[in-house]
Amino acid sequence: MKRLALVLSAALVSLSAAAQAQTVIKAGHGAQAGHPTQFGLLKFGELVAAKTGGQVKVEVYPDRQLGEEREMVEGLQLGTVDMAVVSTGPLNAFVPQIGVIDLPFLFKDSQHAYKVLDGEVGQDLLKRMESKGIVGMAWWENGWRHLTTKKSIKAPDDLKGVKLRTMQNPVHIAAFKQIGAAPIPMAWGEVFTSLGQGVIDAQENPVTVIYTNSLWEVQKYLTLTGHVYGPHAVMFSKVAWDRLTPDQQKAVREAVMEATAHQRETSQRLEREQLEELKKKGMVVETIDTAPFRAATAEIAASQKNVDQGMLEKIRAASN
Repeated sequence: MKRLALVLSAALVSLSAAAQAQTVIKAGHGAQAGHPTQFGLLKFGELVAAKTGGQVKVEVYPDRQLGEEREMVEGLQLGTVDMAVVSTGPLNAFVPQIGVIDLPFLFKDSQHAYKVLDGEVGQDLLKRMESKGIVGMAWWENGWRHLTTKKSIKAPDDLKGVKLRTMQNPVHIAAFKQIGAAPIPMAWGEVFTSLGQGVIDAQENPVTVIYTNSLWEVQKYLTLTGHVYGPHAVMFSKVAWDRLTPDQQKAVREAVMEATAHQRETSQRLEREQLEELKKKGMVVETIDTAPFRAATAEIAASQKNVDQGMLEKIRAASN
């Protein structure tokens, strides 16, 4: 019995030491729990646990639990947030050159976007985060942005004077002003109530965001403009990154890359499924000729001082 007690005691000490040695990574994002980024982070957590033998654990906090997107980015800098996956909107304030990928009608299709973001341009933009105390890891998919409104939108003139919520994104704001809309930057947490109360008339987001936030309750029309491809940036705090051993860092990078493919596949599947669900919920889904919108926003790139023209040419060349 004494020997058994000693064995059990040693086992408990070993388990306690293992628990103490475990590193916990708190990962936040601004989307709902049904969004592809949530599933991407859950997959990432599984991969990290497997690749590190349980030494690193990932806890996922959706729906702005760790703050609004800009607050999470600032948290990365301060070391109060370990990991965050956010849209490009708030990132322009930290890495202005990111604005180039927010240009309207820039990407031909999803494969073009992946080629650019996984290639030289996308990796260059991630590296520019280093000077801000952030480790840029990868680009995930938020999706193609579309318009939701209370009235039918067929042409740019239909948006004249429409109070349209945008992210705090100078490129998006400039594009909608060019069309004639009245863009209103607003934190996402305020959007649903503002639409319901008539503070704003419209908003623009990917299908997965529209669906997971039940926007059919406050918007009648979904117009498939696909005016911007919206990526999500996967980022680590330099403070949290430096707590990891070299082997753990290698495992995390591998896990991010594997989770990227999973997240993008999930995004495409959910977008197809949820578009049909939105129709069943009563939204009027309209496909329109986007040529007039393309023409109306064609000069935006030239008017934005932070758009790197060299990067822009590389992006356009990658469409071939």
